[in-house]
Amino acid sequence: MLLLGFADDVLDLRWRYKLLLPTVASLPLLVVYYVNFNSTTFIVPIPLRPWLGISINIGFLYYIYMGMLAVFCTNAINILAGINGLEVGQSVIIALSIIIFDIIELRGDQFKAHTFSLHIMIPYLATTLALLKHNWYPSRVFVGDTFCYVSGMTFAVVAILSHFSKTVLLFFLPQIINFLYSVPQLFHIIPCPRHRLPKYIEETDLLHASRTVIIKKDMTFLTKSILKILTILHLTDKIEDEESITINNMTLINLFLIKLGPTSEVQLTTKLMAFQVFCTFVAFVIRYPMASYFYDSEKMQ
Repeated sequence: MLLLGFADDVLDLRWRYKLLLPTVASLPLLVVYYVNFNSTTFIVPIPLRPWLGISINIGFLYYIYMGMLAVFCTNAINILAGINGLEVGQSVIIALSIIIFDIIELRGDQFKAHTFSLHIMIPYLATTLALLKHNWYPSRVFVGDTFCYVSGMTFAVVAILSHFSKTVLLFFLPQIINFLYSVPQLFHIIPCPRHRLPKYIEETDLLHASRTVIIKKDMTFLTKSILKILTILHLTDKIEDEESITINNMTLINLFLIKLGPTSEVQLTTKLMAFQVFCTFVAFVIRYPMASYFYDSEKMQ
């Protein structure tokens, strides 16, 4: 993933390749899982067990799920990026969350799996903290897709080989929200510019939400429906005239800017990091108090 991230930074690859390359890169990981574990069974939530039983073996579909997890992890950090300290900062918080989870679970029957996770995550956290010092505003280094891909695959490796992929996804709540919010643009239902970074206004030294223009005559029924839903949910800042509709680019960064107003880059990064921490707290609430209603405590991994 380091090599693929570097190639992306140098060659500026299209999005279709950003989905294809992590898929190919995840194949060695899936081979390791097949050779060492080859467990394709998932635990059924307690309310559904009268109909489905305690567990279901989904076979090859489990490998498809793990491959998709690797693709998501590598791209999720890359999508929620573009301002000083954000890529590295969110990775630090996710790594800390996994380490805290590992330490809590060391007393359980998955001691070896969580020890393996700690052997990867502690060195990763130490080096990433050093990088954050230089990447925080005003940044003196550019991490690019290289760091995002390496970080995402590191989390995917730990999640898959340590058998707690569902829990790791809980630590990706902001990235999941950002991805779902970005889907209409990522799939070009709504026009998607090459870069969706916030717009910097030099006179005020503040960031404003960047925007995209939708030509009314080119709008499909699906585009109109999505715009209507976003408007009802107050998830977009829409400016309309006779020929076009201008809305904010659909990223969590721009959503923060339209909800909280223009702000400096360092303040925006801090607010996004605070949101990541809040989502981590929510993740632990889901993982422990709430999970007991759906899973046996030792089964929820």
